[in-house]
Amino acid sequence: MMSIRKVPPPPSTAAPTILGRLRQTVGFTLIELLIVMTIIGILASIAVPSYQRSVIRARESVLRENLYQMRQAIDAYFADRGHYPDTLEELVERRYLRGLPRDPFTQSTETWYTLAPEATEDGEVVPGGIFDVHSGSDLVGLDGVPYREW
Repeated sequence: MMSIRKVPPPPSTAAPTILGRLRQTVGFTLIELLIVMTIIGILASIAVPSYQRSVIRARESVLRENLYQMRQAIDAYFADRGHYPDTLEELVERRYLRGLPRDPFTQSTETWYTLAPEATEDGEVVPGGIFDVHSGSDLVGLDGVPYREW
């Protein structure tokens, strides 16, 4: 007669398989999630003011360029016609500008602040209504100068 020998079961302290490890470590703990959220919050609180400052800097650049172009058009108008334009729309009608630029801070083409020509030293006033143009915004620039004075 032959005897059948039973094979003992593997000990319970055997190393778990890779699949077994994955089943044990699915998901994150609450502490891990809180730490990650805190880090994201800190990074966002550092990045948002920098982003806002860069948006203001970009608007200031647009304002500088708009003022430069309008002042160039006013000077060209004066050089061609011998007097200043009466309105900003006249610069568009006479094709010195394609269109009135929008003030980047007031978001309007109607808020430009215009200055009339001043009298010369001998008391003579050059005809026309617009000698210079400024922004109509009441805000102050990053350099501390109000946009209305640019």
